[in-house]
Amino acid sequence: MTLFSGAHDPLQLLTAFADGVAGLHDELGGLGRYLQSARRAEDWPAYGRAMRQLIDKYIRTVELDAPPSADARLLRLRGLLQHAVGSGLAALLRNEPALANEATALAAALREWTPDQDLGPLSWTLTDLCTRIGEHAEDAEEQVSLLLGLFDLLLENVGELLDEKSWLHGQIGQIRSLLSGPMSRSAIEDARNELRQMLYRQTLLKSGIDESRTALRTMMGSFVEKLDGMAAQTGEYQDRLAGHASRIREARSIAELNGLLDTVLEDTGRIQARALRARDDLVAARRELEESERRLAQMEQKLSDAAGLAREDELTGCLNRRGFDEAFEREAARARADRPLCMTLVDLDDFRRLNAVHGHLGGDAALRHFVDVTRLTLRDDDIIGRFGGEEFVILMPATTLPHAVAAMVRLRAVLSHRPLVHETTRIAVSFSAGVALRRASESFESLLKRADQAMYQAKRAGKDRTMAAMT
Repeated sequence: MTLFSGAHDPLQLLTAFADGVAGLHDELGGLGRYLQSARRAEDWPAYGRAMRQLIDKYIRTVELDAPPSADARLLRLRGLLQHAVGSGLAALLRNEPALANEATALAAALREWTPDQDLGPLSWTLTDLCTRIGEHAEDAEEQVSLLLGLFDLLLENVGELLDEKSWLHGQIGQIRSLLSGPMSRSAIEDARNELRQMLYRQTLLKSGIDESRTALRTMMGSFVEKLDGMAAQTGEYQDRLAGHASRIREARSIAELNGLLDTVLEDTGRIQARALRARDDLVAARRELEESERRLAQMEQKLSDAAGLAREDELTGCLNRRGFDEAFEREAARARADRPLCMTLVDLDDFRRLNAVHGHLGGDAALRHFVDVTRLTLRDDDIIGRFGGEEFVILMPATTLPHAVAAMVRLRAVLSHRPLVHETTRIAVSFSAGVALRRASESFESLLKRADQAMYQAKRAGKDRTMAAMT
């Protein structure tokens, strides 16, 4: 608009056109500079040749089709509908052969339809197929819900059978929290990755415990064998003493008695040395036993600590769904009229595009950056948890609704002034948030739903903003 605003005559128009093409990239920019040179030299044949080259290479490839007729539009719509039914719908119904075959047959009928034919039979067939697909979807959803409920009940029963200190409670709690909340592909993948990593750590720890127990059994078995040998040697010593006593009674001279006494002292010294060695072995075995018990206690503690990690999101270090649920129960019990409780649901804006431009490593860095800035900006009492993907929940105890909204505004301002630097690239991270004040005795699900609705209002209003839910 700026270039052509003053082009009121042919000469100005040719100048403006040459300048505009020169501002383009690559080959077009070079062609524009050639036009500028021809214009300055007023070499109009050269200018014309450049225009011809531009037309031949870039403009004649554009096809100027006439507006399609009504029949052509209907045929195009038929093709789109045929593709949707025959490819899209049939693919979704691959686990239901009967419905998939009907969708394929309907697509074939649509392919044969012409604008002069009655649409009634096709319309009725499509309506009936959609109705039965809807019924099948409801049945499938109900079956999935029942299976999830059955799985959750099974996990609950397994948890009741475990010892209260068992590290398996962490894994079971994580899966149950995943089942109870809205499931997404990213949430399921995050839970699977966390469980895989925890399983790897537990395998290493269990291997160490098994090795320690094996060494302990070997040591105790060896000690018992030594005790058996000592008992046998003691019995032999008693037999030898009985023989010595018999010979002493039958002795006829002092010399003979002295010889027997030397033999008795020698046997006694030998058995005494064996007793001392046995005592030393016993003390050493006791020390090894105490050391083994200490190692086992340490390993069991590590397993408990590993189970505790199931309360944290491994990527960002903030709480996961299980840890956040526990924090909410704790703060909800402390909430009262003079200690309000607010919850904020945060969704990072345009996160898929950020992943597409900067890769998954860039996306992971953005998630960690958001958590770090949030922890630095908010109070120590405020609690942040990640619910999978780019969604975070912030719990603000002893905070009114206006103060919670103001805290989110302050967080957005800090985040805008502290962009993420990833691989020398500055990445702007923004978010949309919904804040809700907990009503008296309001459940976690109800409070989260109201915060979620407010967050979507912020998204619809243009993103990068905070909305408060109705109290």
